[in-house]
Formats: sequence, structure tokens, C-alpha cells
Amino acid sequence: MAYALHFAATILACWLTAQVLAAARWTWRAPRVAIVCWQAVGLALGLSAMGLPMALGLSAYELPTGSALLTLADDLAHGTLPTGLGAPHLGLVGVGFGIGAVLLTTTVRSIHGTVRAQRRHRELLSLVARRDPTVPGALVLDHPSAAAYCLPGVKPRVVVSAGTLSLLDRAELAAVLTHERAHAQERHDLVLLPFTALCRALPWFRWVRDAHERVALLVEMRADDKARELHAEEPLAGALRRFAAAGHRVTPAGTLGLGDRDLDVRVQRLMVPDRPPRVLGATALSVATLLVTLPISLFLS
Repeated sequence: MAYALHFAATILACWLTAQVLAAARWTWRAPRVAIVCWQAVGLALGLSAMGLPMALGLSAYELPTGSALLTLADDLAHGTLPTGLGAPHLGLVGVGFGIGAVLLTTTVRSIHGTVRAQRRHRELLSLVARRDPTVPGALVLDHPSAAAYCLPGVKPRVVVSAGTLSLLDRAELAAVLTHERAHAQERHDLVLLPFTALCRALPWFRWVRDAHERVALLVEMRADDKARELHAEEPLAGALRRFAAAGHRVTPAGTLGLGDRDLDVRVQRLMVPDRPPRVLGATALSVATLLVTLPISLFLS
């Protein structure tokens, strides 16, 4: 029972950590650190959601979950089970494996759906997009509305609309292109993928959905940081203001767009630069490491 309490405590700690991360504003100053913390919370939650019913079902062994599973497999092979381990306990073990199967299945489905949407969009771009010497390395769509996004993958594409070219000046456009290339270089699509899968696997946890939204915003802030390293704050902030005024629409499925999320918040953040909080960041990383270490150690012991 002690190991089940450890998993339950980890789930509670994940919830508390998620509440703190969601309310914190230091994460805006250190989006990369905050993303790692959110990833640790998601991983610890998934492992603990699997481990809790398993540990309850295997409590008769009084062993860590990993060792108990190996012992159970050996006992089943020999046709003997310890006293106090019956069908309900085996059912709980099955629930744990079921949760793992759901997590794996939803992850695979998310990957498949995203890759398929990206493939379809890449094929569409080959038909309707064009190269333009004013935006080297990017594709241009002849559409009057403002749009700029990254189509990630092995061969990523940065796409802007003709409306964007007429909306932004040269400095703003350069900042936007750097922002989108940052999405491709750091594979922010893969950062978001586990949270998309976790939302599908655990839809009854509202804070899991909130975590996805928070990470999506942090991903945009991280790309903003990469852009202002080369172009300063004002050009990117100006581009975000223009996109907000133009009524930017959501980008296609499987892509990451400049103006999808919280434009006003991001502009305010860019115009009030601040140093990353090193002490808070290090503390948060330590807590995140501890959260992940406990369920992993129980499965490996």
C-alpha cells in the first residue's frame, strides 16, 4: 500500500505543481525552463496514473511496482498466487496496463493525425505556393489576409501570405521569419505532441487541458525570444500588433503560427524585457526532476 500512496502523492504533487506553473509569471521570462517543467509534470502524471492501480493490485507483494510485476509474471507462469491476491487485484493491474495502452494509443494517433495533416498541407503548398526573392527560404501564398506559420517536419516549410508581405515592413518581416524558423529548429511540434495526447487520454482532468494551452503559449514565447535575439524587440512587437489589428486567423492543422495565441500578452512581454529568474528556474527544475524520478524509480526497482 505504501507504493500506491507514493503514486497518489505524485499525482497530487503534479496537480499542485501545475497550478503553480499556470499561475506563475516567471515562466514568461524563462519559457524554455518552464516548458521542461511542464514536460516533467506530464510524464510524471502519465507514469503515476499507470502505477497507482498497479500498486494497489500488487500490494500483497510488498515490493516496488517493477519488482512486483516481475514476481507476478513468475507466479502466473507457475500457476501460483500469494494469499490476498485475487481477481480484483489482477483487475487493478489490468487497469494500469489499460491506462498505459490508452496513453500509447493516443500518442500514436496524435502522431499519425499530425503527420497526415502535415503531408496533405505540404502537397497543397506544392500546388499553390510560390517562391519570392524578398522572402528567401519561405513560401508565399497569394492570399490577402495576414498569415505566417511554420509547417514542421523533416523538411520544414515557413509560409507567409501575400497579405503579410504588404502588411509588414522589412524589419518586421525578418523578425517573423526568424520566429517561424525557431519553431522548426527546436521542433516545437514535438514539444506539444505529448500534451495533445495527454488531453485525449485524460480528458476528465481540466488542468491537463490548461497545461496544453500554457505550453502552447510558452512555445510561442520561446520563438519570440529567438526572434528578438537577432532583431530586437520592436520589430517583432510591431508585427504582432499588426497581426492583431488585421484579425489574424488560426493557422492550418499541424502547423505553428505567429499570431495564434495571446498577442497582447506577448507584445507586453517583449516591451518589458527582464532577465530569466535563475534561482526560481533552478528550483522549478529540481522539483520537476523529483516528480519524474519517483515513479520511474518505482517501476525500475
